[in-house]
Amino acid sequence: MLYSRWQVVLMIIKIAPQRRDDEFVVEKNGMALKINGDTFDFSPMQEGGTLPRSAIACEWIWDDVSFDGGQLIVCLILPVPANYSPEQAYPADLTDVPDGIIQFPKALPLIETA
Repeated sequence: MLYSRWQVVLMIIKIAPQRRDDEFVVEKNGMALKINGDTFDFSPMQEGGTLPRSAIACEWIWDDVSFDGGQLIVCLILPVPANYSPEQAYPADLTDVPDGIIQFPKALPLIETA
C-alpha cells in the first residue's frame, strides 16, 4: 500500500552519536528528510518495506530505513562536539517528529579557560 502525502505517518528517528564537528541540519517534510541540503524522499516506500542502507547515498543515515505499521524508522548519525551533553551522548529516539527543522539535543556551554 502506498501512502499519499496527506496520510499521517509516524516518523521515528533513531540517533547514533558520533564525535565530530560537522554541520548538521535536518528538515522533515512528510515522509522526506532534507539533510544538509540533500533531500531523501521515502514516500514511495510501501508498508512492510525496507530500504537497505547500501541503496541510500547519505553518510548520515547509518542503517536500513523501514516502514512498518504506519511507522517510518530512520536511523541518523548525530555529530556531537567536544562539549557534548548527556542528552547527546545517550540520545532518546525522536518520535512523532513534526514537519520542519528537527531539534536535536544541544551541547553544553563552552567553558573558557584562562
